[in-house]
Amino acid sequence: MRTSFSNMNDAIARLAAHERIRAARQHIERTDEVTLARQAALSAIPAPTGAETARAIRAAELFREAGLEGVRIDEVGNVQGWIRSNGSVERPSTAPVVLAAHLDTVFGPEVRVAVERRGERFEGPGISDNARGLAALIALAEALARNRVPLARPVLFAATVGEEGSGDLRGSKHLFNSNRDSLRRPVAFIALDGAGLERIVHRALGSKRYRATFRGPGGHSWAAFGIANPANAVGRAVALLADLPIKSNPRTTCAVVRLGGGIGLNSIPQEAWLDLDLRSEDMQALAQLDVTMRAALERAVDDENRRRVAGSPRLRLDLQLLGDRPSGTTPRTHPLVQAALAANRALGKDGELVSASTDANIPIALGIPAIALGAGGRAGDAHLPTEWYDNAEGALGVIRALYVTAAMAELQD
Repeated sequence: MRTSFSNMNDAIARLAAHERIRAARQHIERTDEVTLARQAALSAIPAPTGAETARAIRAAELFREAGLEGVRIDEVGNVQGWIRSNGSVERPSTAPVVLAAHLDTVFGPEVRVAVERRGERFEGPGISDNARGLAALIALAEALARNRVPLARPVLFAATVGEEGSGDLRGSKHLFNSNRDSLRRPVAFIALDGAGLERIVHRALGSKRYRATFRGPGGHSWAAFGIANPANAVGRAVALLADLPIKSNPRTTCAVVRLGGGIGLNSIPQEAWLDLDLRSEDMQALAQLDVTMRAALERAVDDENRRRVAGSPRLRLDLQLLGDRPSGTTPRTHPLVQAALAANRALGKDGELVSASTDANIPIALGIPAIALGAGGRAGDAHLPTEWYDNAEGALGVIRALYVTAAMAELQD
């Protein structure tokens, strides 16, 4: 049965009625507690961005146990495994569907990531973002493999590194930019990220992250007073950036997120710095904001230099790019987005089309149809040590991913 996209609601209904898809759904429902146990166990393995190895090793073991083939950990630490099309060795001429969930968390190695369960609620740093996505990824792989769902296209399962913060989507970038010979252009990319059922991320929220460092001679806070002060320049820059005219359509933001510098209470610092996070759904708006931001930083340097003691050294500005996430959109009319909306309707849930920064940013920017989906349940306190996950209708998140994956991979007769 080749899936027709002429009426996606009908297509999803036919998929849901298929014998093997029904069996896969029953497997997901029957093993819901197993999925929860995996989720808690994976969450309890520390995986700070850049240090995901231990969790990746365990994810690779679970990939193999689920029935995936060709499981390996690639050069940057992504875990990859395949479901072959219709049980055969994947054909290089057949474009795959890619399913991904990121391994890393926002929490550093000093944070205790133990998980506690209170009834249906799990509490622990990273229990939802993204232990839930990982557990759902494995549950879906197992349901497809063990029930021998006859897929017309191969499906690549990927647990990626570096999705959070300073990771700058490193795993997703490597998956698409470094493996072009081994990974044919996918027909669809689906990221499983966190909890929830309503949100369907089809707009990639682009961002640029910078560290602006102001450097000068420094000196005694009394004896050298009047020289150009990097801390003053930071203050001037923050004020100028706060007053920048910011577009509301498309929504665009510029936020100072960290600042620091100095060595003591009686010393003018030799350097001071601030970190910036620029975001927009529109590449042109983000590029224009980048230009405006640079002008504001240069003005802060010039203003401080004009006020320095005559003949003293000038401040210098060093602007370092820390992260670059592209933006873009998978059109709401694309079959992938329509499949996600139809899957929600089939499960009796509303669908909300939204934007976010996820692993899907990279394929979207490359023109590959991509979305990100929550993996069921409810969650709160994201990116805080008090993060929690409640498994209310958790299995439905995995079932939604099953329907969307089957729609894009298609079923053979």
